[in-house]
Amino acid sequence: MALFATYLGAFAHSAFYIGGAKGIDSWALLWLAESTCADITIVVPGTVAQQPQEARQAVAHTRNRIKEVVELGAPELCADAYHARNRWMVDRSALTIGFPHRSESSLGTWQTINYTADRGKPRLIVPV
Repeated sequence: MALFATYLGAFAHSAFYIGGAKGIDSWALLWLAESTCADITIVVPGTVAQQPQEARQAVAHTRNRIKEVVELGAPELCADAYHARNRWMVDRSALTIGFPHRSESSLGTWQTINYTADRGKPRLIVPV
């Protein structure tokens, strides 16, 4: 949680698109909802009901703080659907904050960070 306070706290009055997955996405959602007044939009490749239980619970727990839920309706939850979700968020964002847990460029977080760079948009990389 201290990591979020340090790196997300400066943007506490901003709008956030969050991927709605388990792990960093859910933890960031919980921290933002409890610690800021930021506008929060959850974006999922299919539907929220298709997300892992941890992610569904985080969304349910913070529902009163979520401004919007965007379900992109992908027919199959595969890597391409998650990459499309990430591109959707980047295309609508002024800044991407990524929390990669490995330096492997094939991971979704790094693909998103690289997509952001290809679009000439700023990014903040917080390795975990």
